[in-house]
Amino acid sequence: MFTGIVEELGEVVRIADTGGDSALVAIRGPLVTSDARHGDSIAVNGVCLTVVDVDGGVFTADVMGETLRRSALGGLRPGDPVNLERAAALNSRLGGHLVQGHVDGVGAVLSREPAAQWETLRFRLPAALARYVVEKGSITVDGVSLTVAAVGDDWFTVGLIPTTLKLTTLGVRDVGAPVNLEVDVLAKYVERLLTTRPPTDPAPVGGAADPAVVGGVAAAAVVGGVAAAAVVDGAGGPAARSVDGGAR
Repeated sequence: MFTGIVEELGEVVRIADTGGDSALVAIRGPLVTSDARHGDSIAVNGVCLTVVDVDGGVFTADVMGETLRRSALGGLRPGDPVNLERAAALNSRLGGHLVQGHVDGVGAVLSREPAAQWETLRFRLPAALARYVVEKGSITVDGVSLTVAAVGDDWFTVGLIPTTLKLTTLGVRDVGAPVNLEVDVLAKYVERLLTTRPPTDPAPVGGAADPAVVGGVAAAAVVGGVAAAAVVDGAGGPAARSVDGGAR
């Protein structure tokens, strides 16, 4: 789990094809590797990757086909800058929002509108993700936790302060550049809960909806505190026996 607060700008050192639809990437990040070990998680442009090895400030990670298809990591080249963040610790502040590092889709920079001290960026939003994005809600763009300023059917905008422009890749993304998008996971869970019906109890054998049992099997019932037992023998009608404490 991450928070979407980028810790440092790293650099892609190399990308090696490991056969099929997978790759091994090597990324330089002195800060995030300072305490990294084999098996740790580091978000690279918003994609959670597992550390395979660490050597001299460079870590390597395997990238499988699903990740290459669902994210923009497949377009990285040696020398490209990348946003890096270590997994959040339970004793640290949650500066952004809950980020899984599981990319939901790829968008693109549509426009940049600079102002005096900040900049507005408009991104293309895949139709399948539009219902999860709301004004003033949170969204992750290339691993950066951002607040949605405005949203349409196939676009959204965010405002970037100087710190974000300087310390993340969003400061240098050209119009048309692809970006990894992760919507707020809470929205997906809410949708699932509202659209999925809970399982119902299975019907009794034979499709009977009441406690009566056919075929010579006894069924018991309590009505008004009186215990009764009935047997349906299937061969000439029920033979009933009741116990009512002599009140009959």
